[in-house]
Amino acid sequence: MSPLTALGDPTRRQIIEMLALRELTAGEIVKAFSLTAPAISQHLKVLREARLVKVRAEGQKRIQSLNPEGLAEIEAWTKRMRTFWEGRLDALEQELRKNSTP
Repeated sequence: MSPLTALGDPTRRQIIEMLALRELTAGEIVKAFSLTAPAISQHLKVLREARLVKVRAEGQKRIQSLNPEGLAEIEAWTKRMRTFWEGRLDALEQELRKNSTP
């Protein structure tokens, strides 16, 4: 699954926002939602498969953190879209100025 597709779900977006603040265990993430632990586990699995989240073991704990690789893919897409729209908006502005000049 692509990172952008994974972020289509509001729960997964909220998990990403939480992990942007600090690394968390799955249990800490579960406590922030009114969902079951298996449901959160499934969301985390999707985020890992989309390369947005990575997990590392610390003893018995599994620490979830953001994965810069998946975020870089989103950043690259956003940059392409920004370039596309900036060019279009600049052209529109020029047209509007030409048409508004008496």
